[in-house]
Amino acid sequence: MTTQPRTREELYQRIRQTSRQEFILSDMIRLGFWPDAGVMPEDPADEIRRRGELQRQLDELRAQNRKLHNEQALLKELRKKRLLESKQKQKETKERRERERLERAEKWQQRKAKEIGYLGKEVSIGLSYAECNAERLSQYGLPHFENAEQIAAAMGITVSELRFLSFSRKTSNVNHYVRFKLPKKTGGERLISAPMPRLKHAQQWILTNLLEKVQLHDAAHGFRAAHSIVSNAKPHLGAEVIINRDLKDFFPSISYKRVKGVFKSLGYSDAAATIFGLLCTEPDVEKVELDGRIYYVATGERHLPQGAPTSPAITNILCRRLDRRMQKIADECGFVYTRYADDLTFSTSGESKQNICNVLRRSESVVAHEGLELHPDKTRVLRKSRQQEVTGIVVNEKLSIDRKELKRFRAVLFQVEKDGPDGKHWGKSPDVIASLKGFANYLQMVDPEKAAEYQKRVHALIEKHGLQPSQFTYRNPAAPVDAAPARPDLPKEETKPKPEKKRWKLW
Repeated sequence: MTTQPRTREELYQRIRQTSRQEFILSDMIRLGFWPDAGVMPEDPADEIRRRGELQRQLDELRAQNRKLHNEQALLKELRKKRLLESKQKQKETKERRERERLERAEKWQQRKAKEIGYLGKEVSIGLSYAECNAERLSQYGLPHFENAEQIAAAMGITVSELRFLSFSRKTSNVNHYVRFKLPKKTGGERLISAPMPRLKHAQQWILTNLLEKVQLHDAAHGFRAAHSIVSNAKPHLGAEVIINRDLKDFFPSISYKRVKGVFKSLGYSDAAATIFGLLCTEPDVEKVELDGRIYYVATGERHLPQGAPTSPAITNILCRRLDRRMQKIADECGFVYTRYADDLTFSTSGESKQNICNVLRRSESVVAHEGLELHPDKTRVLRKSRQQEVTGIVVNEKLSIDRKELKRFRAVLFQVEKDGPDGKHWGKSPDVIASLKGFANYLQMVDPEKAAEYQKRVHALIEKHGLQPSQFTYRNPAAPVDAAPARPDLPKEETKPKPEKKRWKLW
């Protein structure tokens, strides 16, 4: 030790730590009165140092002995040590678990941003199977998708938005459809489910990029490019016998499982077919208010909604085998067959008329085998002696409009020309001139020669009185989702837009 104590307390502390002789020896060496250790042979200071070392060891052993004989103090110190160790271990464990939790949460967020592992009870079993039939997809010219991330990117939305739009819930406070009823031509009401903008955008993408690329049977004329009610009626023009049959509850009878099967038949995996099937179907729901909140409770299984842009195209693909089998019946019995949505039409002339019962019986059997049902009150056999109609168009001698309806149209048109549009009605639209214009365009499509005069008269009314501005703004379904306005609260039943029903749309 080379430093000299500065206080008396430091001096006593130094002596207690060593011994009195060792302190004196070290101080003498410091002051130069005694040589350093190892300089003098047989230095008597070595004995002093050795004695001091032994004394310290002896003091330590005595302290340990006192501690061992005090069991309570020993246990207290041991418990204190263990408590400190336990707290330190708990702290380390807590920090480790927090790190692991954050890592798991980050991995889960990354996985959610790329994958969809669950979309609801009883519909999520196929989401883990992402293998497609590449050969079949190439055969149809369809894009190849292996997972939800690729589907969402192609649609221009995020995986979270795709999950939100396709999630199947039995009870939800979110509703993706606006539902309203329209009167049927034959009586009763038809429930229309119009998709909200974001879902409609996704359905429009499926229609444009997938469904419209699938080749359909030549007998199908509904909701196809270059096809219409006119092309559906022309093959039956001038026939001696026409058979009209109607499928009952056409869209509601197509379940989610069958829609998913359509996409699988095109070559898509279980995962992709599940997502597409959920986007294109919906269950019947009941609106319930509980504790001041609105809930939508599913009252049945998912099916094709009447009002979604994808529903007609899916039924056309689904009915390809039905059309082939019906075409075979027609060829074997000498008939002509066409289908417009849920309207099945057969026609014939000559000796093939004797096969009417055969066609009725066999077509009924095929429809039942395809999992569909014929409407019992909408089967008509029309002979040439009476007015024959195919999807609302008269086909006795040439394509034309029903005379009674045309007569009513002329009467309303004359009244509007004479007295103005106030108090006049045609159809369900509040704007009588817009309704007259729509019917004139319909007439132009069926019988252009007869429609020319009425088109001029309607245009004259428009120039004179104008058209009422639309009360509703419709968003372009092809526009990006981000450009869509924020979703407003659902309108009440009586304020929902009721688009004018075209008279030729029987579905």
